[in-house]
Amino acid sequence: MSGEPPILELAGVRKAYNVGTPVEVEVLHGIDLRLERGEFAALIGPSGSGKSTLLNSIGLLERPTSGRILIAGLDIAELDEAGLTALRGRTIGFVFQFHHLLPAFTALENVMMPLVIDKGRPAPGMAERAEQLLRAVGLGDALHKKPAELSGGMQQRVAIARALAMSPPLVLADEPTGNLDTHTADDVFALMRRFNAEEGVAFLIVTHDPRLAERCDRRIELVDGRIVAGATV
Repeated sequence: MSGEPPILELAGVRKAYNVGTPVEVEVLHGIDLRLERGEFAALIGPSGSGKSTLLNSIGLLERPTSGRILIAGLDIAELDEAGLTALRGRTIGFVFQFHHLLPAFTALENVMMPLVIDKGRPAPGMAERAEQLLRAVGLGDALHKKPAELSGGMQQRVAIARALAMSPPLVLADEPTGNLDTHTADDVFALMRRFNAEEGVAFLIVTHDPRLAERCDRRIELVDGRIVAGATV
């Protein structure tokens, strides 16, 4: 919708570790970045360039040392830890290279988990939402299977469904196909593309796979903690 702020804005973001000690090291050096709602972008760059640190900062898992991060127009510096947790849970979905599914729970229960955490308890409609998403990713027959009973590609499909459980406007994906064979990787990528097109979810995908990066609408390149290409549309 017009008039809405970008889903993501970074201005002058720096991230350093061991601040104030002799071994202080700055990993991100003044990042400016803007991601519009509904965009589908790849974050690329060599190992050690700061991609994971940048993703953790955007995902509100780490606070920047300086600079501003706005998520859907909200400046995260104005939020306490509870506010950050709530914003992260409701606005951002996460997909990782290793799916991080809970082994003791079924696919349905894993997908329900963000909803349960948000409300503090199971509630009517949660199972229906989880089942709807699992059917959408082609796992209608695996609702009650545990992760160990699923292939790697199926597990990643569950992880994508879980990331979308809260209908977030932004999904961050860290090497989501890095653990999959080429054919399965293509299927998982196509699935993310579909949710992007049909539901307007913005995706920021860290990938080392040039084939997949080329199929994104935009490539943001990070080298030595600095964006060298693709910071804006």
